[in-house]
Amino acid sequence: MSVEGISGETRVVVSDRQVSTGADGESVILNFDEGVYYGLDKVGARIWELVQQPTTVSQLADQLAAEYEVEAERCERDVKDLLSDLADAGLVAITAD
Repeated sequence: MSVEGISGETRVVVSDRQVSTGADGESVILNFDEGVYYGLDKVGARIWELVQQPTTVSQLADQLAAEYEVEAERCERDVKDLLSDLADAGLVAITAD
C-alpha cells in the first residue's frame, strides 16, 4: 500500500499470517506466506507492539510523539512509511478510513 493511501484515520492491526517475538528491544517477524523474516529496531518494535490491537494511524503517531518527544507531523509521516512497508510485506492489515 502506498503512503498516499494511508491517512490519520486509517485503521491498522497485525496480520494473522505472521508470528513475532521480541529480543533486546527489537522485534523479529516471520511472514508465514513468504517464509521471510523481518526485523524492526526499537521504535519499529514499539509500533509493532501498539498495532497488536486495532488502532488508527493518528493514535499511533500521537502516542509515539509523546513517548519519543518528536514533532507530531514528522512522527505521523514516519509511521505511515513504516506501515506502508509492513502492509506491502503482508505483516499488517490496513483498512481504509
